[in-house]
Amino acid sequence: MKIWLIAALCTFALAGCSSEYIITTTDGQMLTSDGKPRLDKDTNMIEFTDSQGRKQQIPQSDVKQMLER
Repeated sequence: MKIWLIAALCTFALAGCSSEYIITTTDGQMLTSDGKPRLDKDTNMIEFTDSQGRKQQIPQSDVKQMLER
């Protein structure tokens, strides 16, 4: 019984770790990312996974702001 309780608590704790971010571009687009976007220093591109699970990249110079939702 204890093991199931611990497993359930861990599952709920991990479910709350993923955040959603709103990325606003300089041309006014609002993009939603599933998880925190990261900067690829080699290419100067912001990489993120969109709400449909697809990997996306946009130039850092096109990003106006990123807000955690």
